[in-house]
Amino acid sequence: MAHAETSQLVPRIAALQDRTSYFQQHWEGSFEDYLAIVRQDPAVTRTAYQRVHDMILSHGTAEHVDNKKRVVRYAFFSDPQFGGKDAVFGLDVPLMRLVNVFKSAAQGYGTERRVILLHGPVGSSKSTIARLLKKGLEAYSRTPEGALYTYSWDVERTGADGVRRREVMPCPMHEEPLHLVPAEWREQLVAELGTGRSGYAVPVEGDLCPACRFVYQELMTEHRGDWQKVVEHVRVRRLILSEKDRVGIGTFQPKDEKNQDSTELTGDINYRKIAEYGSDSDPRAFNFDGEFDIANRGIIEFVEILKLDVAFLYDLLGATQEHKIKPKKFPQTDIDEVIIGHTNEPEYRKLQSNEFMEALRDRTVKLDVPYITRLDEEVRIYRRDYNGQRIRGKHIAPHTLEMAAMWAVLTRLEDPKKHNLTLVQKLKLYNGKTLPSFTEDNVKELRKEAAREGMEGISPRYVQDKISNALVSDQGEGCVNPFMVLNELEAGLWQHSLISSEEQRRRYRDLLGDVKREYEDVVKNEVQRAISADEGAVAKLCANYVDNIKAYTQREKVRNKYTGQYEEPDERLMRSVEEKIDIPESRKEVFRSEIMNYIGALAIEGKSFSYRTNERLQKALELKLFEDQKDFIKLKNLVSSVVDRDTQEKIDVVRQRLMKGAGYCEICSTDVLNFVASIFARGDAKEER
Repeated sequence: MAHAETSQLVPRIAALQDRTSYFQQHWEGSFEDYLAIVRQDPAVTRTAYQRVHDMILSHGTAEHVDNKKRVVRYAFFSDPQFGGKDAVFGLDVPLMRLVNVFKSAAQGYGTERRVILLHGPVGSSKSTIARLLKKGLEAYSRTPEGALYTYSWDVERTGADGVRRREVMPCPMHEEPLHLVPAEWREQLVAELGTGRSGYAVPVEGDLCPACRFVYQELMTEHRGDWQKVVEHVRVRRLILSEKDRVGIGTFQPKDEKNQDSTELTGDINYRKIAEYGSDSDPRAFNFDGEFDIANRGIIEFVEILKLDVAFLYDLLGATQEHKIKPKKFPQTDIDEVIIGHTNEPEYRKLQSNEFMEALRDRTVKLDVPYITRLDEEVRIYRRDYNGQRIRGKHIAPHTLEMAAMWAVLTRLEDPKKHNLTLVQKLKLYNGKTLPSFTEDNVKELRKEAAREGMEGISPRYVQDKISNALVSDQGEGCVNPFMVLNELEAGLWQHSLISSEEQRRRYRDLLGDVKREYEDVVKNEVQRAISADEGAVAKLCANYVDNIKAYTQREKVRNKYTGQYEEPDERLMRSVEEKIDIPESRKEVFRSEIMNYIGALAIEGKSFSYRTNERLQKALELKLFEDQKDFIKLKNLVSSVVDRDTQEKIDVVRQRLMKGAGYCEICSTDVLNFVASIFARGDAKEER
């Protein structure tokens, strides 16, 4: 019975296969067939850099303005094909610079002869970017748009026993089939093929690898120089890039110096075949399986590239500048591949101080990959890793990930040189919030004066580790709150291997205090909103306030909607709002003018004003509304051990609002109400003294 059920299941599994795609990806034909394909679509002959650039663009782009600077966001780096598993957040500008390098290389402007070096602190997404490029290129080679081709030799030979046998030898370096056309004929070939519909010229650069050259020359001798008969032995096939199969995607990781061997890059002699072919200089007795060989037509990643032994650098420099490698006992061999490496700051400083590495520095395009300095983007990292699908039996309280991310970003920021700006305020400006007297030009200036911002600080990995610790701890009764995570972050500072001084450790601890104070403000406002809980009332109050300050700044009157009469602006209303955020009488006109100018600037850009876009105004309006409705519930009653039924009902209403509107659970909604109540109780106690 079990066997019958299994046999019925196999066809259902087999039905999932797309055999049409399989046949397309395993196409095989003659050299003449391939020329027809090239004539129809010359893009199949693209160089590795052209293919990588087109692969990135194929996923689409979007433009946005950041501090008055046009920034292109490439959808490819959000990892749409693989569900965002390796998505890169908050690095739009560095990624735009990287794509510009690919664009320049694709057009042959010189950067194709450089090592692309991703440089930055640990955990800043350098290896993730390289991994994205590799797996993206694999997937692209399976699509019709990313198709590329290579070839095999199909030859019949008479063995020592007199029996003719068919031998099929795939090109060991997955070469472009047009390499079979002699160099002196290629100009005429390009003229014959034309540019086709895609607008690509046909690049025919490079010569046959040693193994294919050997077979080619033997066949030319056998057929008395008849090139047409030689290429009849050629079978062209579709090439699918695959890191696992070591086809077109290579990865090299330095090992212990005693175990490193440059043949790992360029291949080595196959001693078992020397007996068969009689010489170690016969290319058929050589394994062209070094990382440079197998990565031909695609991309090679050098992990911690600056840890390479000097012996490897000669091969790397040749591969970079001349696009050639030198296998043992064979002439220089052409390659076509993107060479990308990554390293951290200490290793790069060693490179700068090493005069023997000058040649490598000269052939390197360094691209800084800093830590994220925008809070919202940092939060996205943790939300991806700690979402509802991945957490079992635990609830993460609202603002927990935000507070952890805030601390991480604060450690990466440089103290502002303006004395009237705190580090937390600087973080908010970077995150798109508005502050009085600060424009986009000021934010641009802040970024310019902190050139190394994001190159130091706490990595996302450390924060992820501490969030994980909090999730598996026995505290919290099934709910992880911000203080649990912040306490884990602080406790781990004593064992953090990358903190180099006590001064740095003390600074990070002080920043945790700033985050805790910020959290207090956030939850106080959140509970206050839950008590007033009327978005419409806030918007109505905002509209009333704006109408009055508009009339005040323009020396006009306000129409009373009830009586229809025009009256003087309501000074009492305006001051009752402004006093909630400590705007003194002497500064009221400046504040009102700032709000009106801000509304006007949004209108010019075609954007509508909302109280949520101005943090200070939002806080003032919510505090005003809370003040008007504070008699609804006495918060300090929450910390009392005895609560009457009427008060308990009101508390339950607020808790339900927090659960429904802000993502709290039964446990953390009670905890946050008690926490905020204790804050207000402390404030009341101070006032009584």
